Amino acid sequence: MKKILLIVFGWSFLFGLLSASTKDTRVCFNYQNNRYPLQTKPYMELPLGSIKPSGWLQEQLVRMSKGLTGNLDKAYEQVMGPRNGWLGGDGDVWERGPYWIDGLLPLAYILNDKALIEKVKPWIEWTLASQKPDGYFGPDTDRSPERGLQRDNSHDWWPKMVMLKIMQQYYSATQDPRIINFFTKYFKYQLEKLPQYPLGKWTFWAEQRGGDNLMLVYWLYNITGDDFLLSLGELIHKQTFNWTDIFLNQDHLYRPNSLHCVNLAQGFKEPVIYYQQNKDPKQLEAVKTAVKKMRHTIGFPTGLWGGDELLQFGDPVRGSELCTAVEMMFSLEEMIKITGDVQWMDHLERIAYNALPTQMTDHCDARQYYQQINQVAITLGHRNFSSPHEDTDIIMGVLTGYPCCTSNLHQGWPKLTQNLWYASADNGVAALVYAPSEVTMKVGEGVDVNIHEDTNYPFEETVKFKVNFPGKKVKSATFPFHFRVPGWCDRPKVTVNGSEVETVSVAQGIMKVHRTWTDKDELSIELPMKVKVSYWYGGSAVVERGPLVYALKMNEQWTKKAFEKEAVPNYGDFYYEVTSDSPWNYSLMWNSLREENIGRDFVVVKKENIASYPWTLEEAPITIKTKARRIVRWQLYNGSAGPINFISQGGDMLGEEEPIELIPYGCTTLRVTEFPIR
Repeated sequence: MKKILLIVFGWSFLFGLLSASTKDTRVCFNYQNNRYPLQTKPYMELPLGSIKPSGWLQEQLVRMSKGLTGNLDKAYEQVMGPRNGWLGGDGDVWERGPYWIDGLLPLAYILNDKALIEKVKPWIEWTLASQKPDGYFGPDTDRSPERGLQRDNSHDWWPKMVMLKIMQQYYSATQDPRIINFFTKYFKYQLEKLPQYPLGKWTFWAEQRGGDNLMLVYWLYNITGDDFLLSLGELIHKQTFNWTDIFLNQDHLYRPNSLHCVNLAQGFKEPVIYYQQNKDPKQLEAVKTAVKKMRHTIGFPTGLWGGDELLQFGDPVRGSELCTAVEMMFSLEEMIKITGDVQWMDHLERIAYNALPTQMTDHCDARQYYQQINQVAITLGHRNFSSPHEDTDIIMGVLTGYPCCTSNLHQGWPKLTQNLWYASADNGVAALVYAPSEVTMKVGEGVDVNIHEDTNYPFEETVKFKVNFPGKKVKSATFPFHFRVPGWCDRPKVTVNGSEVETVSVAQGIMKVHRTWTDKDELSIELPMKVKVSYWYGGSAVVERGPLVYALKMNEQWTKKAFEKEAVPNYGDFYYEVTSDSPWNYSLMWNSLREENIGRDFVVVKKENIASYPWTLEEAPITIKTKARRIVRWQLYNGSAGPINFISQGGDMLGEEEPIELIPYGCTTLRVTEFPIR
């Protein structure tokens, strides 16, 4: 049997190797890496369309195409219809139209959906045609206010950043040469105009979200090598909110109301983006320091934070905005390519597989502006949010809360799909985030390979990769296969064609198998998942298993209601109310939470067959059974689970032990996730 070498490497060694690159020399020649003097990346994004979903992920994307994502021009015609300024109309000229296309475009090309591609093209063509001789593009006329539309600040730098993301993805999918000239002209325009009209000239949004702009400047530099782009990069970083200093030296993450929740998600990547140019390790240290601070201040077990628009401490009944989820996912996806750090891969899965599924309806016809960690009723009524939009923030609707999330939610699942696979800097393939999918790409000496990822992860512990060579002549190639061992996994089991491979130290959580792969080879990775308990706001207990957080299963009763237009205008035609007749006021028990008792008192039950769409109460693939006691005094307060001391020495006012069931957080709409302990 051929001996297989399994190598575990430290990134300090890898970056030392990569830094040896000189101008016009790259370690990876199959895909574009950073040009000198930018820091070489360990992983590179693949062309849009190279990665295809399968299994439950395919079903998720198809539901989006049939739901709001594929039909927002009808469901939200006022903004996304022909009046939109990004189509040349007299309507909305700001972020909402570009937001939609930023998710619709990757969805269309990943699914190769010709109808959706045709919906995207007018936005691309109008934007290209709008560019002026000096490089400016986009709407250029401010108009009088009109309810429900954003018709001013047409010159603001911020919505143009979103459109640049769209144009970059369009180039990735089509290689349309017009895009490079378009970017070059605009970035020359920025270099000339930013000293006079800085990022914060029109709104503070562009100033705080400048990392999106900087990211695309480096993207173009890697293609053209134009030196002026490095000067522009320094200028944009200088004018962007100083996130590095915020994370390392200031108290914003300890102070409620200090930042906007989505700005934090978008700004989070900026230090790492800029690290590519200045190569100062403090940029990487800053984001790690931020996560440590957030863990015990504003943090939630879903990987997000308390932010019902403004930052709040991590009370489980504070809100978390849907835009925060998809923007933090995008930030993490960009950071993974630059750092190769397993921490960000784990963090990405935590958001994607917990927070993201539950904030949209199963058929993607409505969404929730804020979600709560402990969410026991979804009704039209007052909650203790810092920005309550006529008390519509928590109900499921098309425009409830605020319409930004209706426009922006669409990038979450498609961009996750696009970041399941990467090209590695040593001409290999890397599977760093797990979901059922397949990839077609070049490896080794330019050989085409197709790899199918057969798994029901994150519900299932085994991930199988089946290697195929689609060409008629070449049926083997030598290349490294990188894969991740999550931080929560202690003892992975790795086999090739059924033979176990001896594992070496997993110091950095990245392994690779470097061998000559032949047609039909199969790499199998088993990632044992154990029930664990973590502790959050007020000492509350959270049950976890693998990448999933678990929450109380409640009877959910959904009612579709019409808005009374005169009483609550501008929030859509309908909304869903979700209530329950089952109890929720349970506490877990100290003795069960002892490490030596968890395996005995938390029993994992797996369904034999996993549904094509598993993110529902009825189809939840995993159930954890345990016992709990009700706290009689714990009742509703302003429509939410009321405050309570999570740890108490007293045992009064408790019910008898009774069985409860916990299911994956992403399968719930109503839930208790952070439990008191008695």
